[in-house]
Amino acid sequence: MFFNPESLSVNLIVTVLVIVMVFVLPWADRYFCRKLGISISDGISTNPDADRLLRRRKQLLIIMFGIYLLAVAYVTFLSRSASKDYRINSNELLQDFRRSFYIDFGLLDIINILMTEGPRSALEHIHIVSTGGIAQVLMNIAMLIPMGYLLPYIFDWFRRDVSRRTIPVCFLTSVFIENVQLLTRTGLYDMDDIITNTLGGIIGQAFYITVAYVNTHPNWRSEIRSRRKWRRSARKKPVYPFMDKIHMMRATVYTSDIEGTRKFFSEDLGFFLFHEQTDDKETRLLYECSGTQVEIIPAAKGTAVPAQQITIAANNSERIRKRLEESEIPVSEYALDPYTGLRTFSIESPEGVKITFIEE
Repeated sequence: MFFNPESLSVNLIVTVLVIVMVFVLPWADRYFCRKLGISISDGISTNPDADRLLRRRKQLLIIMFGIYLLAVAYVTFLSRSASKDYRINSNELLQDFRRSFYIDFGLLDIINILMTEGPRSALEHIHIVSTGGIAQVLMNIAMLIPMGYLLPYIFDWFRRDVSRRTIPVCFLTSVFIENVQLLTRTGLYDMDDIITNTLGGIIGQAFYITVAYVNTHPNWRSEIRSRRKWRRSARKKPVYPFMDKIHMMRATVYTSDIEGTRKFFSEDLGFFLFHEQTDDKETRLLYECSGTQVEIIPAAKGTAVPAQQITIAANNSERIRKRLEESEIPVSEYALDPYTGLRTFSIESPEGVKITFIEE
């Protein structure tokens, strides 16, 4: 067999290729996008054909991700022959690590030696037992590093909440691999593999945050400094402990043409009429779209309706823009949000309520 997953040299080559991919991909991506005049950080592109090129870019990345998944399938299933029996590793956890090397002292003692006497002294107390065991551990870790890295790099859904969405998917992928290996009898069902695979996903996610995100967001240093400064000042404020548990839910719009506004939100935009309240004096409407609510209230008679604006965070804003144009709703040119530098565009209701979509 050409590919030997037990070979230390093969595992080292795979690990090096993974690391090279992690550092080269965002640099090459940013370089070519700059040359083509397209923005990959949700800004405004100078190329008039940017939307098509961004779709092609994403398709290319998805193809790359598909090739990676095929490589994982080859390593875990196709490169192995089926055994006669179902095999499950019933040994204690982290047996692969113990089979690879042992440490003279406890982990805390090694860390203490590392901090006081230096890396060389610490390494003297770590002894290699089996290169095959090391190869197995390296392969299991390296195998899911690209998944933890590419999922947020390619897909918006993962990018919007990297820390909570990427690692569970890597864990479930590893569980799926182990179960398929068990059912097809092409491998050993091993909890150590799940642990090391998930560790690889964590490393891949860390690489995305520290390498890919940093490379595609040149203002990351100032963003981090501002965020840290805010946390220091806001930590003792009453709302700070609940920051992850609250969000903006409802905007209120005043109108002198309740039926025209109703038509705009219901028929033109497709918002859901969540509630309608009518009494002798007025009709109030509450529209909803994916958790975003817009309350419509009639303006007092004899008063001018003030200038009003609603800002909606949107994923895939170019697709929303295209659908609006196909519905013959006038759409503004792209602009940059002055606060975040993200790409925005706007539409207006019949009474001049400005609705701005900002790239999430």
